[in-house]
Amino acid sequence: MSYIEESLSEGEKIVRVFKQHWVTRMWLVLWILLIVTLPIALYEWLRLRTMEHGVTNKRVIFKQGIISRRTEEMKLGSIETVEIDQGVWGRMLGFGDIKVTGRGVSDVLFRRIDDPMEVKRGIEGVSHPAA
Repeated sequence: MSYIEESLSEGEKIVRVFKQHWVTRMWLVLWILLIVTLPIALYEWLRLRTMEHGVTNKRVIFKQGIISRRTEEMKLGSIETVEIDQGVWGRMLGFGDIKVTGRGVSDVLFRRIDDPMEVKRGIEGVSHPAA
């Protein structure tokens, strides 16, 4: 029983009950989406924040992991090729994938890296210095 029905005085009758428009529930839906997606967004932010790509004078390094850690490393002397994979959106927005191929089966892959041409030049400049 609703409050209106419960609160009727003697002889009082309900003529009509009004419902809210569905638009009023939009805020509810947005809040639910935000609450549900907030942990996902926080995880993604932490995942991206703890990801590292780099090159030293001895090796190329890719590290990822928030609590656990996974690394891919390749010695500079083992590098055979540095390839760029850049689609249309990557060309327009300035990002792409870098694949460092070494001897044997090993590869180090940097996904959606900023300015892939500069990264390629940086890796090749260290791994194959000018004579």
